[in-house]
Amino acid sequence: MKICLSKIYKAEKVELSDDRLSAGSTKGYRMVRATRGVVEGAWYFEIKVVRLGESGHTRLGWSTEKGDLQAPVGYDGNSFGYRDVDGSKVHKALREKYGEEGYKESDVIGFYINLPEGGSYAPKPPHLVLYKGQRYACAPEAKEEAPKVVPGSEISFFKNGVCQGVAFKDLYGGRYYPAASMYTLPNQPNCVVKFNFGPDFEFFPEDFNGRPLPKPMVEVPYHGFDNRVENGVSNEKKH
Repeated sequence: MKICLSKIYKAEKVELSDDRLSAGSTKGYRMVRATRGVVEGAWYFEIKVVRLGESGHTRLGWSTEKGDLQAPVGYDGNSFGYRDVDGSKVHKALREKYGEEGYKESDVIGFYINLPEGGSYAPKPPHLVLYKGQRYACAPEAKEEAPKVVPGSEISFFKNGVCQGVAFKDLYGGRYYPAASMYTLPNQPNCVVKFNFGPDFEFFPEDFNGRPLPKPMVEVPYHGFDNRVENGVSNEKKH
C-alpha cells in the first residue's frame, strides 16, 4: 500500500475520500496524518486547498507520533503548522508572523523538511510484543532520553512554488508525518484539502536556495505500519 492518509491516526470527525488522499472536517479543528513519516533526509509533498467555503480554515504541516489528533497542527510541541488566515506559522499554539500573506482556496502549498542524519538523533522506537493478535508496547527498561536536536534541520513552506522562508529549524529527532487540520462551522460544507505525495507535483520548486534536493514522500519506504490495520481487516485496537 502506498503512502496515503491514515484511517487510524486521525480524529473521528475527519472524513477521508475513497482514495485516502483528500480530507475534510465536520467540526472544529481536527487532525489527520499520513501513514508514513520520515526520520532523516530531505522530503517534500504538496497539499491543494480544494475548498474553504464561507467558514473553512486550515493549518497544514508536519506532526510527530505524539501530535494531538483532536487539535490543529501546531497546537503542541509535536507538530508544526502553516495557517491560511494570515500565513503565520504555528507551534506550541503560538502564532508568529511568517509568510507575506495567507493562502486561499485553490492554492497549492508545498512542504519541505530536512533532517540531516536524523536517524542518529531519533528516539528508540518502543519494543512491541504480540499477544492474542494485538501489539502492545513494553514499558521502557530505563528512563527515556531527553530529545536531541538534529543539527541543520529545518521545515520550510512553499505557496504555489514560491518559498515563504525557513519556518522552523533545530528540530528534535523523531519521525515526522505529513499532517493537516481543517475547521468548518456546523451545517456548512466541509473544508477540503487534497494531498499529493508525488512524484508528479503541480508546483515543484525550481530553486531550493542551496538546500538539499528533496525526495517525494511517495518514496518513503514501508517502516512498520501494519497494512492490515490500515485496511481494516485486523482486530488491533486504535490508539
